[in-house]
Amino acid sequence: MKTVTLKDVPEIASELIKQMKAYTIFTFSGPLGAGKTTLVQEILKQLGVTGPVQSPTYTYMSVYRLPDGRTFYHFDLYRLNSLDDFLTEGFDEYFLKKNSWCFIEWPEILDPILKNTALPITLEYGDNNTRLITVKKGDNEL
Repeated sequence: MKTVTLKDVPEIASELIKQMKAYTIFTFSGPLGAGKTTLVQEILKQLGVTGPVQSPTYTYMSVYRLPDGRTFYHFDLYRLNSLDDFLTEGFDEYFLKKNSWCFIEWPEILDPILKNTALPITLEYGDNNTRLITVKKGDNEL
């Protein structure tokens, strides 16, 4: 667990991008307003996505494609009720697409199908406008 501020977000995003060789699915957990979307926005910015990046709360998923063929799927599952709902929508198919990565906010309903396949990132409130971030790789924290 590491204590961070808003100014640390670019560095954290850069460190997470380094994990994209090992992981294609990144999950972001934490309470409302903890910084999940802010971190995903910075990751996508550093990867070359231009234009606005917003949490897809009402559409469940946004797609960002780069000219080099890389595709990024940004999920917000806050309003989704169950794993069955996720599977019925066919969202799990995006996990298998080549040259693509998934960033999933509110991933808890996916725990049964994501064990050991996603890099979990947890953000929590700290003191004085700080956040506590935990990134787990297997049983180890990064």
